[in-house]
Amino acid sequence: MASGECLLLDLETDNFILYNISVNQSANLSLHGDDWFYPAFLYAIPTIYGIIILIGLIGNITLIKIFCTVKSMRNVPNLFISSLALGDLLLLVTCVPVDASRYLADEWLFGRTGCKLIPFIQLTSVGVSVFTLTALSADRYKAIVRPMEIQASHALMKICVRAAIIWIVSMLLAIPEAVFSDLHPFHDKGTNKTFVSCAPYPHSDGLHPKIHSMASFLIFYIIPLSVISVYYYFIAKNLIRSAYNIPVEGNMHVRKQIESRKRLARTVLVFVCLFAFCWLPTHIIYLYRSYHYSEVDTSVLHFIASICARILAFTNSCVNPFALYLLSKSFRKQFNNQLFCCRARLLIRSQSMARSTTRMTSLKSTNHSLATFSLINGNHVCHE
Repeated sequence: MASGECLLLDLETDNFILYNISVNQSANLSLHGDDWFYPAFLYAIPTIYGIIILIGLIGNITLIKIFCTVKSMRNVPNLFISSLALGDLLLLVTCVPVDASRYLADEWLFGRTGCKLIPFIQLTSVGVSVFTLTALSADRYKAIVRPMEIQASHALMKICVRAAIIWIVSMLLAIPEAVFSDLHPFHDKGTNKTFVSCAPYPHSDGLHPKIHSMASFLIFYIIPLSVISVYYYFIAKNLIRSAYNIPVEGNMHVRKQIESRKRLARTVLVFVCLFAFCWLPTHIIYLYRSYHYSEVDTSVLHFIASICARILAFTNSCVNPFALYLLSKSFRKQFNNQLFCCRARLLIRSQSMARSTTRMTSLKSTNHSLATFSLINGNHVCHE
């Protein structure tokens, strides 16, 4: 769930840092006879990204499949969670491979069209993720603090409309990325090398990076998390008060309902905390670069910090299904059913193939025996 790291960080600066570090590190490592280390390190990063993509695809696709195929799981919170998973999938199949390619190639590989389209898709997934979390928090606030306002009739259809609105708003907010993102040359006087990279703003001065980084930080991090914090303040206040008001021998049905709402509110809170934790380093590094735009930090420490921020941010797109697996008994049951069904299908298919192979082998053996017997008795017949 996400703020598109490959979107938020300046790719020109990244490529410049990457090149300078590669030159310096290659020279240093050559002195010690360790030429293999730096290339191996660069290839290890895309490998980690590949693992993140694989885990994220399995978890998020399974989550969406459960929502689509299991009728009992089609409720309001799960619809939002499925939309969240779809946003994560979008990030995993666009942003992560693009970012991984930067460690395998010196320049932007996707042309001017890709430079405009990919950041648009990435920022759309960012908005879907963070605004869906906000909508989930609002839904939990209404369910716990104002339960009488919930209308059961057509509730799921209304939530579908809200989820669609979140996607539309996210796309509208991403339009400036498509408009202003473009290919820019970046020349290093020291090495006389020129890089061509995709950047989300003009490079005429240092003002644009500051505006872009601060706007991203406010719209896709601070403001949504502030709204979510307000919702959870009232949720916590209501739950504490209700815990004292319900008598020990109170209605068991009411108690179960409150416990169920508390568990779901806790699940959403875990999602929010994971998002806040995973994306904070990305925003901090981007703000640092934007406000020190004229001074490019080419240190190894800055390079490693950027990589760790990327990995942490992208990991957020694959952890939500597994967090849900640990926190929700119903989802854990359905997730296990899906896995066992897949295993069962593979087992049945392999057994069927084994039986077919055995049958064909047996048939060939029988035909061969009959042919041999006929030849021995001089009764060979040629069929056309």
